[in-house]
Amino acid sequence: MTDDRDGMTSADDADWDASAATFDDEPDHGLRDPDVRDAWATRLRSWLPGSACDVLDLGCGTGSLSLLAAEQGHRVTGVDLSPAMVDRARAKLAGRDAAFLVGDAAAPPVGAQRFDVVLVRHVLWTLSDPGRVLRHWRGLVRPGGRLVLVEGVWGSISPVGIPAERLRVLLAPLGGRVRVEPLSEDAGLWGRRVDDERYAVVCLV
Repeated sequence: MTDDRDGMTSADDADWDASAATFDDEPDHGLRDPDVRDAWATRLRSWLPGSACDVLDLGCGTGSLSLLAAEQGHRVTGVDLSPAMVDRARAKLAGRDAAFLVGDAAAPPVGAQRFDVVLVRHVLWTLSDPGRVLRHWRGLVRPGGRLVLVEGVWGSISPVGIPAERLRVLLAPLGGRVRVEPLSEDAGLWGRRVDDERYAVVCLV
């Protein structure tokens, strides 16, 4: 779920709450189709450490990626600006090693807690100062951990998003090894063929 506190109003918050009931209808949101679910599970397994770790899922929406991470043995903390989204995430992961907080993905309310992985999908491009936010997220990662960022550029006439090369440039001052993984050609992730730029960046810090 997109989550830019600086640019959002209470009306925006209400819109996200209102959309919570239908948010999972999109194939790559709800992951209800077994093939789409398997495609995301396979990618996530390649992005996350092989052993159990602490994952912070920012802009977690209804918790679909959180659930996959928990099913792979990881301990998950999810953060989303919408209380309705968080309620659905809590229900989806009931009984699992997971906690969900209402808060801004750009400045998650986790205090001094640190994580092995900060996982963020389709949030960074909405933020007014992505470089600053990336620095903050980097500070939430334990030594030897990683940032996993799923982003893209959508639309051809008036495209929105963040190109992979720009994200690589923004990450450069933070140090670490950066791997960019194209996702556009994997129709299984989206439930259909897509023509825009979609990718994941794994930054080992």
